[in-house]
Amino acid sequence: MTVKVAVLGCGSVGSQVVRLLLEQADDLEARVGAPVELVGVGVRRLDAPREFEVPEGLLTTDVAALVAREDVNLVVEVIGGIEPARSLILSALDNGASVVTANKALLAEDGPTLFEAAEKAGRDLYYEAAVAGAIPILRPLRESLAGDRVTRVLGIVNGTTNFILDKMDTSGAGFTEALEEAQELGYAEADPTADVEGFDAAAKAAILASLAFHSRVTAADVHREGIAEVTAADVMSANDMGSVVKLLAICELRQVNDDGEEAVSVRVHPAMIPSSHPLASVRGAYNAVFVESEAAGQLMFYGPGAGGAPTASAVMGDLVTVARHHLAGTRGAGESAYADRAVLPMGETITRYHVAIDVEDRAGVLAQVALAFAEHGVSIQTVRQEGRGADAQLVVVSHTATDAQLAATVDHLRGMDIVREVTSVMRVEGGEE
Repeated sequence: MTVKVAVLGCGSVGSQVVRLLLEQADDLEARVGAPVELVGVGVRRLDAPREFEVPEGLLTTDVAALVAREDVNLVVEVIGGIEPARSLILSALDNGASVVTANKALLAEDGPTLFEAAEKAGRDLYYEAAVAGAIPILRPLRESLAGDRVTRVLGIVNGTTNFILDKMDTSGAGFTEALEEAQELGYAEADPTADVEGFDAAAKAAILASLAFHSRVTAADVHREGIAEVTAADVMSANDMGSVVKLLAICELRQVNDDGEEAVSVRVHPAMIPSSHPLASVRGAYNAVFVESEAAGQLMFYGPGAGGAPTASAVMGDLVTVARHHLAGTRGAGESAYADRAVLPMGETITRYHVAIDVEDRAGVLAQVALAFAEHGVSIQTVRQEGRGADAQLVVVSHTATDAQLAATVDHLRGMDIVREVTSVMRVEGGEE
C-alpha cells in the first residue's frame, strides 16, 4: 500500500516539505512502513518563484480538485490564513483524508470546527508545526504529559519580537531601529503587525492553553499586548533590576473559589523576567517554552521557532505519524476539551507591575505614592528614586495583585498633582510566587 500525499501551498514552508518528501523518499518509506508518494502540490500561481523546483506535473492551481481526489490519503496544509484553508481542510476530511497543518491562525480561531470534522470522519488532524516551528511542544503536551497535570505554560513563541527585544537589550537600540534591522535580516515582514502587536503569539498561546488545560481557548480569549511601546529606557530599567524584557505567552490555571474551581488565564504581553530564569537566556530569533506540571516539575523546550526548514521538520514528523496510523487503520488522539474551564478576564489575573513615575522632587511625595498603591490594595515590593529636581523619578515594583487593582493604581497615579507623568508600566514575571 502506498500513502498518497497532497501538499497545499508551496511557499517557504511548503517548498521545504516538498523537498523533504522527494529527497528523503527512501528513508520515509522505511520509517512509515510503505512508500509515501507526493501526488500533487496546490498553488495559486504556477509561475511563482520557489525555494525548491517542483517536478513538472505536480503543481496545480485547482486546489479544490486536489483535496477531493479519492486516492489522496493525507493532505498537508501550509497555505495559512482562514480561507480558503478552512474549506480545503474540511473538504479533505470529508473526502476521507487525514490532515497535517501548520495553520495557527485557523486553529486558534476555529479549531473546534476542524476537530469535530476530523472526529466525524474518523481521521487525524495533527498540527505540531503551528506553534514554535521545529520545537516539539504540542505532542509532549498532548501525549507525553497526558498523565500529568500541567499548571503553567510560559513561552517565547515569536522569533521576530524576541530578536527585536534582544537587540534592544544587547545594543541599547530603540524599538524602531531594532525592527528595521530585523526587517533587513529577514526576521520581520515588511508589515510586521502580526508579530510586533502580538497577534501571532496570541494564536499560539490559545493553542497551548487548549492542550495544556483540556479546555477550548480561542485567540479572542487571549489578552494581547505587543512590544511597540517598549522603550530603551524600559530595557535599561529591567537591566538595573537584574532582568530582561521578553514578549511572553503565559497560560496558567487559577483557583477561583474556595470550592477548588479552576479557570484558565491566557495572556500575551511584554514582561520583565529575572536574568536567572531559563527564558531570559533565549537570544535572537529563537523560541522556548517553559512548562510546569505537578509530577514532572519544570521542563523547557528550546530551538528555532520559525523558518521554512525548521517548520517543515515539524510537519514531516506529523506526516510520518499520521501515515503510520493510516496504514494501521487507526487514528491518534483527537481534541481533549473535557475540563471545559472558563477563561478569566485579564482584570482578574494575578500579576505584578513595574511602574516608572516622573514626580515633583519635594517632601512627602513617596508617602503619597505609597498611599495610592495602598488605597487599591496593592503592596509595594521595592521602590527607588532616580534623579533630582525636574528629573526626579520613582521606580516602583509591586507585589502580586489583580491586574484590575494594578491598572486602577496607575490611573490614580496619573491623576495626582505630584505626578508629572507615568512614563512606563510593565508587568513583572518570576521572582515571587
